[in-house]
Amino acid sequence: MSYSTQIRERLTAARALMAKQGVDALIVPSADPHMSEYLPNFWQGREWLSGFTGSVGTLVVTQDYAGLWTDSRYWVQAPIQLADTGIELQKMQIGRPTFAKFLAEHLTAGNKVAIDGAVLSLNEYDTLTAAFAGKDIELVTDLDLLAQIWQDRPTLPAEPIYAHPAQFVDTSIAQKLAQVRDMMAEQGADYHLISSLDDIAWLTNLRGSDVDYNPVFLAHLLIGKQTATLFVAKHKLNDELTTALSQAGIEVSDYEAVHQAVGQVGGSLLIDPMRAAVGTIGQLSAQVQLIKAINPSTLLKAIKSDADIEHVREAMRQDGAALCEFFVAFENKVNAGEAVSELDIADMLIEARSRQPHYVSPSFDTIAGFRGNGAIVHYKATEDSYSQIEGDGLILIDSGAQYHNGTTDITRMASVGNISDDEKKDVTYVLKAHIALATAHFPVNFSSGALDVLTRNQMWQQGLDYGHGTGHGVGYFMNVHEGPQVISINAPASPERVMKKGMITTNEPGLYREGKWGIRLENCLVNVPAGSSEFGEFLKFDELTLCPFDTRLILPELLTAEEKAWLNAYHQRVHDELIGRVEGDAKAWLIERTQPV
Repeated sequence: MSYSTQIRERLTAARALMAKQGVDALIVPSADPHMSEYLPNFWQGREWLSGFTGSVGTLVVTQDYAGLWTDSRYWVQAPIQLADTGIELQKMQIGRPTFAKFLAEHLTAGNKVAIDGAVLSLNEYDTLTAAFAGKDIELVTDLDLLAQIWQDRPTLPAEPIYAHPAQFVDTSIAQKLAQVRDMMAEQGADYHLISSLDDIAWLTNLRGSDVDYNPVFLAHLLIGKQTATLFVAKHKLNDELTTALSQAGIEVSDYEAVHQAVGQVGGSLLIDPMRAAVGTIGQLSAQVQLIKAINPSTLLKAIKSDADIEHVREAMRQDGAALCEFFVAFENKVNAGEAVSELDIADMLIEARSRQPHYVSPSFDTIAGFRGNGAIVHYKATEDSYSQIEGDGLILIDSGAQYHNGTTDITRMASVGNISDDEKKDVTYVLKAHIALATAHFPVNFSSGALDVLTRNQMWQQGLDYGHGTGHGVGYFMNVHEGPQVISINAPASPERVMKKGMITTNEPGLYREGKWGIRLENCLVNVPAGSSEFGEFLKFDELTLCPFDTRLILPELLTAEEKAWLNAYHQRVHDELIGRVEGDAKAWLIERTQPV
């Protein structure tokens, strides 16, 4: 049976159950009770029902229609995966209806819309109820329809939790709890519920492997003025970790007990509406005052200490040395005419990085897109669909790693055979855009999203653009995508989404020509002081990533003298930082690739 046939059969089963339950529309988001970006298999319901594997997307099913809403990163991928399933791609963009508006316009009074409250954020709940207001459309959040038709649904992950090695930890659990409680007091909160897994891992100095690529574990954390309780599967903690938590003032209770505990809360409760689910607070008393605000821990962990940054710099040196070994191995194989596929690249990167100290895992699924596959922003080669790297063409390689001392994320371009001047011109324009952001100075507390125009202006001058943001925050042995800062013209400005010293952010402009090639050049940057004046305190970026750009792929005549100076200085730094860490072919490769232009 073909996969598309399986999807159609699953949709048929869903519609039959909807009819039996009196449900007129079903919403299946990409979410879990913790509003995670990457989901444990147990909560991959949208992928199971639609066949679409992208990390962002919402499926809507009625008796006569099915649509998948996703953003521009997946507009090439989604039609391929949705072909012959009966599901229509709905592009998320300004001027087109959201799935909430679509339902409000297509349903009638008295209709019921079901969505599992366990995976519905408070923010999204407010959005849906507002869209249905005055339409007499009922939102049902206490039905998990998928549970009744997903017969082979995976179980919840049960991997053990472990401590972040003490040599890489700068702040104790007790100190972090005190910082959070101080911010709770400023908000007037008696209690604070945290459901976001990266916040919990940061606050407890614990790590896990419940979610692919992110070293986190399934849990909730309820903090009071004097007490704190971690709700987690107890068998995942050993006695030593349980004792350490207790000594820091955190007791341990069963994962599912959070619902009852929330029902016993009184006074006021601080909760992040974007990162907590309606179902988690289903038993909350109506008398409790809800304070909806960003998690204090999100703001605290975004600002890395000087000690943290030094650890990250070492992780970047390790990663840079591994990348030298990878690229020379890749080029040697290609030049020798050996068969290399997009799938092989991911394996080769893991092999090179795993030889480095403190390596844990990739930080996300490697994107290795050859020729037209590179134009699919979040392309993923699979055993059923991948390209051999042969002939002429550009390959985009976006990869990263988790080390105990840092998280890395880097994109570089490589080539096979002969590369056209048109391809080189596009690479050069993306490099110019990258340099424009890398050299920026800006005030402390400047809106992170506003920086995007500096990069994008380089592209606009050539009539070019790209659909994704230019940068995202990066965690410290934590999630590779971390807030609150994001460099994107589409990100709404907010008091929290501002630049502060110690934040780590990516710089990754791109250019994508469908069916031809895709280009992206990405480094991780850290905010460092840039001096002060009567006009205030200023910041600038310092490069963390250490890996050459392939200057064979650029047209130097399109670079200004200042841009050439930046590129040469960066390559000199890469050379100096890595030359003592590589040998043999990798050392020769590093020397050759860091020659000045």
